Amino acid sequence: MTTAATTTAPGTTGLPSLGPEGTALLRLLDDTFESWGVQAGARSMTMPPLLPAADLARLDYYDNFPHQAVVAAPLNLDVRDTSEFCPDTGCFPCDALEPAALGLPSASCYAVYIDHQGRPAADDELVTVVGWCFRKEDHYEGLRRQLGFRMREIVAIGTREHAEQHLATFTRRINAFAEALDLPLSREAACDPFFDKGSSKAVLQRLTPVKHEFLYEDLAIASVNTHRNFFGDRCEIPLASGGGPAFTSCVAFGLERWLSALTRRHGSWGAATAAVLRANAAGPAI
Repeated sequence: MTTAATTTAPGTTGLPSLGPEGTALLRLLDDTFESWGVQAGARSMTMPPLLPAADLARLDYYDNFPHQAVVAAPLNLDVRDTSEFCPDTGCFPCDALEPAALGLPSASCYAVYIDHQGRPAADDELVTVVGWCFRKEDHYEGLRRQLGFRMREIVAIGTREHAEQHLATFTRRINAFAEALDLPLSREAACDPFFDKGSSKAVLQRLTPVKHEFLYEDLAIASVNTHRNFFGDRCEIPLASGGGPAFTSCVAFGLERWLSALTRRHGSWGAATAAVLRANAAGPAI
């Protein structure tokens, strides 16, 4: 039996590496989740790893989640001789950088809405993407909580009914897959980790849950999320059929978290991989 293990690079936190067996299982899971979207009619797309900070700001990202935000900036070559990299801290000083105009997104779906900006949507669009996501946390823990991780999402854009049906369909799909994996999951209403717990959006989420998480033990490995017409309005995505801004919803899978849950449940990379292969062979029980 090969036990599951990851390697953390020296001098880094929240940035573990995966060996060949973990990489193969991650790819198998991602192929599985992508196939669910494609079978439902989703278009597979590739989004950029960085997004304009101005676009994320327009979506209130830096107001709601400043504690998780990670931004990127190039070096300011005009001060290269006076503001050098500091070996003692392992950092460039702030004045060595140009203004940070790029954001590293914390979820894959942001890029989808920005990509659809200003373009009329059909009543029943589906898109699936996988992307690197980044979240600053107060602590990191193996594959459970990382600075950089991969998220597969299946995104619905269209009518309210389409967005709601999308979540109902994939809730059943996740439950059936978990049962086939012998992976006991609980489904719980959840709130996004707003910086200001008293903000109007945070209060609204507590009163009317728009996010449900699927947890193995205490670890959320997937979620279904409705956004009403927020992104359709902010990104100016009209319905081609008329009737105002598009509604959106998304189903998200934290791939490394699935690895953590499966290896904890089954004990090794090999046993976890075999469980996924058996579940896929059994087909969707929905």
